[in-house]
Amino acid sequence: MRMVIKGNGAVAHAVRLARPQVISAYPITPQTSIIEGIASMVAEGKIDARFIKVESEHSALAGCIAAESAGARTFTATSAQGLALMHEVIHWAAGARLPIVLANVNRAMAPGWSIWTDQTDSLSQRDTGWMQVYCQSAQEVVDSVIQAYKVSERVLLPTMVILDAFFLSHTYEDVEVPEPGLVDGFLPPLDLPQKMDLEHPAALGNLVFPDRYMEFRRKMDLAHQVALGVWDEVGREWGELTGRPYGLVEQYRMDDAELVLVTAATTASTARVVIDALRDEGVAAGLLRLRVFRPFPADLIRTILADRKKVVILDRNCSFGHHGIFHQEIKSALYELPAGQQPEMHGVIAGLGGRDVTVEDLRGMLMGVWEGRITKPVTWWNVLEAKGAETGAVAMG
Repeated sequence: MRMVIKGNGAVAHAVRLARPQVISAYPITPQTSIIEGIASMVAEGKIDARFIKVESEHSALAGCIAAESAGARTFTATSAQGLALMHEVIHWAAGARLPIVLANVNRAMAPGWSIWTDQTDSLSQRDTGWMQVYCQSAQEVVDSVIQAYKVSERVLLPTMVILDAFFLSHTYEDVEVPEPGLVDGFLPPLDLPQKMDLEHPAALGNLVFPDRYMEFRRKMDLAHQVALGVWDEVGREWGELTGRPYGLVEQYRMDDAELVLVTAATTASTARVVIDALRDEGVAAGLLRLRVFRPFPADLIRTILADRKKVVILDRNCSFGHHGIFHQEIKSALYELPAGQQPEMHGVIAGLGGRDVTVEDLRGMLMGVWEGRITKPVTWWNVLEAKGAETGAVAMG
């Protein structure tokens, strides 16, 4: 069924099709309309689920953890400070190997107070054990939420499906929403190998002594490694059903690219316009879009970027005192390449707090590197210079 819906609506319809049994959520801008949409579907009988209205985001995820531990498929959603408030139980969900699906609408962290997009909220959770998928379009949101349930329930890891605030969450697009029967055939009912069961009593989440704790964490790491192949497999299977296959990354005009832009989420849509224009001018430019960030597809990225001349990595986030986070991860992945195969890498931080990343911005970044005007392979910020920046003594005005 074709529908004109916004990104948040795409999440709600995907959740409807996934048939969760428990939805536990607390509203926060710009995620609120996801929860409003799902609450309406539950009230109208379109989703046969218990909707738990809680007093905080911490409780929202705690409700999912309890329900999932009893064998129920669950869903929640949040943004920014809400995700930060969940942090304690974010760790618990992953450590308990619960395949919860959470939609996070990327919103900048305060202060200064912002309701607009960047990736700092989700990327601050990168080491918790959750899988992360960054979406580019409302269509991809629908498809990724459904795929996330299947992958999570195969490898027993929770997943964040992530979409940009406003650029995607509140922008209407033409979307193909699958029929329920197709999704039912693709996504079987949840059957956890361990759960709370009165007929087979067991203790979950107990104290673990030092002689066993590391083994549990090693199993989580192995599950992430297995998940790389599962995401690929599930993406291909979805493509066979719908004509929309997905991989860990997406490549655009990369066959002979010498200048490569690496980015994620909606910025990649703008980047395609720039790549096409540069190609028309004779510059062998290409785009690599990160989709699945955790588990990180290091081997695939290493293979794709080997022997390229110059790589520009655009981050809508920052690990303060170091680089953008995608920049760090890609440098790490390319470290194992022989010196002659390593591209010259440049990191750019742009678009924080919802600032537009325009065609002109992207062109300036790429051509500055390609023409040699930007020569040092270090991170630079696409901002106006602030008085006092050289000493770090810049206060908010």
